Amino acid sequence: MDSRERVFLALDHAIPDRIPVDFWASGGCRARIEAEFGMSYERFLDAEDVDFRYIAGPDYVGPDLEGSADIWGVPRRTVTLQVSGHVESYREVTEPPLAHAQNVADIEGYAHWPSADWFDYSGVRRQCDQVRDAGRVVVFMGDRLNRVAQLKPAMYIRGVDHVMLDMAERPAVARALFGRIRGFYLQYMERLLGAAAGGIDIVLTGDDFGAQNGLLISPAMWDAFLREGFADYIALARDHGAVAMHHTCGSVVDLVPRMIDCGLQVLQSLQPEARGMEAGPLKAEFGDRLCFQGGVSIQRTLPYGTPDDVHREVRALAEAMGPGGYIFCTSHNIQADTPMTNVRALLDAYREYGAVGPA
Repeated sequence: MDSRERVFLALDHAIPDRIPVDFWASGGCRARIEAEFGMSYERFLDAEDVDFRYIAGPDYVGPDLEGSADIWGVPRRTVTLQVSGHVESYREVTEPPLAHAQNVADIEGYAHWPSADWFDYSGVRRQCDQVRDAGRVVVFMGDRLNRVAQLKPAMYIRGVDHVMLDMAERPAVARALFGRIRGFYLQYMERLLGAAAGGIDIVLTGDDFGAQNGLLISPAMWDAFLREGFADYIALARDHGAVAMHHTCGSVVDLVPRMIDCGLQVLQSLQPEARGMEAGPLKAEFGDRLCFQGGVSIQRTLPYGTPDDVHREVRALAEAMGPGGYIFCTSHNIQADTPMTNVRALLDAYREYGAVGPA
């Protein structure tokens, strides 16, 4: 059974030969893996029989970005730190450019709204074919600064506090902001999926709706401002034959029924430290209508636990979640401070506890 057969059986809540495996790692962790395993990261994924591959997607060919700004005109600075002898780097917002907007006209008049025309989609189908020819599953997620979303880009452009206040006190401003973001991503996705011509198996959107103790916004506010766009993204992906997966950190158990109603097929990630995100109860309540990906802790078990701790956590996930309707993965990117003994233990545990039937 190859990756494609295995994953699609699992996503259909049927029983594959083993629980499918996805693998998420930060740039610093990837460098450590290459040094530890003595091979490129791509060869490592093949050697460990990881089932998913993430394509780069379209190339940016738009106007020169000003200084360190992203496609939204948001200025950023690169923050680096040394972790276990390797560099981790992230691009942090320095100043939300619409922080001082007062009304809808200020939102609409912003000079840096991106365009779907700023991208060259001609190489997307080739990327898909390369992955499919290798028997793997094609996922499009985009990079961290251009992942299909609503709330996170709004926070980058407007600022966290202002977005929250807009939804509570200036709803017209919030709707204008979310509308511009949603409009761009719907055009971008339509062009991307059209260029892929059915070659993208999974579209992974990413928008954080939760903190570790609860939601960032109430379900009623999510309905009022984000539900329409969330449903539109899912519908567009599914209309093009792709499976809709969504990444959100934090405690989002109170939104899961709404996500299902919007047509979501796979929820990523299961953050075990977050309230209500334990694997067993989620599977019991929603497992007949939703698939899950993730659940291995990158906050506690992988960086601070022992290999035995890693095995226990993977075994518990397999027993609670598998084998149909579940994909092994960590709750987010494995960081560079994770001991390589635990990375090896993770992969060994996937093999040991994921096997469920004849190959």
